[in-house]
Amino acid sequence: MLSQVKSCAIYGLESFLVDVEIDISGGLPAFDIVGLPDAAVKESRERVRAAIKNQNFDFPIKRITLNLAPADIKKEGPHFDLPIALGILSATDQLPAESLKKYAVVGELSLDGRIRPVNGILPMAIEVQQKNLKGIVVPWENAEEAAVIQGIDVIGVNSLKEAVDFFKGEMRIEAVKLPIKRETSDTAEGDFAEVRGQENLKRCLEIAAAGHHNLIMFGSPGTGKTMVARRIPTILPSMTFEESLELTKIYSIAGLLSNHSGLVQKRPFRAPHHSISSVSLVGGGRIPKPGEVTLAHYGVLFLDELPEFPREILELLRQPLEDGEITISRINATITYPAKFMLVAALNPCPCGFYGDPFHECSCSPQQIHKYLSKISGPLLDRIDIQTEVAPMKFSDFENSAVTDSATIKKRVENARLIQLERYKGQNIYCNSQLTPNLISKYCNLGRGEKLLLKDAFNRLRLSGRAYNRILKVSRTIADLEQSRDIKENHLAEALRYRNLDKYYQNLRM
Repeated sequence: MLSQVKSCAIYGLESFLVDVEIDISGGLPAFDIVGLPDAAVKESRERVRAAIKNQNFDFPIKRITLNLAPADIKKEGPHFDLPIALGILSATDQLPAESLKKYAVVGELSLDGRIRPVNGILPMAIEVQQKNLKGIVVPWENAEEAAVIQGIDVIGVNSLKEAVDFFKGEMRIEAVKLPIKRETSDTAEGDFAEVRGQENLKRCLEIAAAGHHNLIMFGSPGTGKTMVARRIPTILPSMTFEESLELTKIYSIAGLLSNHSGLVQKRPFRAPHHSISSVSLVGGGRIPKPGEVTLAHYGVLFLDELPEFPREILELLRQPLEDGEITISRINATITYPAKFMLVAALNPCPCGFYGDPFHECSCSPQQIHKYLSKISGPLLDRIDIQTEVAPMKFSDFENSAVTDSATIKKRVENARLIQLERYKGQNIYCNSQLTPNLISKYCNLGRGEKLLLKDAFNRLRLSGRAYNRILKVSRTIADLEQSRDIKENHLAEALRYRNLDKYYQNLRM
């Protein structure tokens, strides 16, 4: 007796179809699983046996051989439980085999036969659509997530018996429709209207959001660095459907989607603690999983107290900051995850926090400050477009500061992004921070006066070639915010102001 059920497996951020083949023959009772299963797949034997019995079906006391094809790729996760159970029931004539051919099946079984939600449903639904199957049977809690993909029937089931009755035609289960887009609100993240003073900092964040530039803030404790950083998602452009779909795939595989959730509609804001491990930051592990740089894809990765992170951890950011992706190489696989995040970092100017503060005396020696800052390497600092000092506030700053809400700033940011999308149409980039050296030469032309200004700054500040390019990118964004076709001297001068950290600590690093 032989049966076959289609299921899916995850490889990186993609999915592929798996044929769950079951052969039941005479001989001593046994249940063997082949096809490179991991521990969770091997343990499905006990879950499947108990679920079949507790749902009042007959479990065969024979030799069961189960193969997961293709057999040369590692299979992991408990979502093979349901297709294995249905395959056994089909092989023992308790379920018609013909009805299983049009659907892929995924789901984890409880011992009593209930079906638990699993991770990675969205990429599985995409694979089912691309392979022209009729639909996919999933746990009920995952149905809305899968229903984002149109063109397939998404059948949500709560138990093994419901799945059997559906395939036998004894129960009619309506396919879950595309969930209605829920209105999102930014109230949980706060609003820029709550930020008093710090006009220069708010201007920097607007420029960073408009061009998707990396940004670092340094200043004394209590100047508002963290408060302002947490409000950055409220001024970022709304996500497109393609961005939401890609981000939802990542969160689905990472198991970070809540039950009954459709597409992720808010840009992520990830703020890992400085005790984070390298695997948690960039991804990896024995079975590679996405890290924080990938979970922050299309959003913000906020590193507070930057020098508190180990230097070797910070150096891992260099590849994703440059390439927009991170490659994880292991014995079992080499996987590339997307990592187009906006890095926002904050730090105090010294261990005590008051170096350069006009109101507090610094108690740190130059050696202590140098050691503190040595965690941030020159190559990493070069990859940060905007570096700005956050000055301590006076009482008058609270009273006389301008109040601009996030919605107003977001509109200006979106207008600048529209200009960039139109300019780079056909170039496979969507914002100024992605400009390559060739595209910089094409889109960041300078007049004679602008070239002289940049030449003087380059020699005086001893800038690197990478810093030179990044100044031009920021200048291009400032010009876009002012809807200027050309980069003017004032745009370039403002961009040069945002290399403060290079100047501020130049003598201490020598």
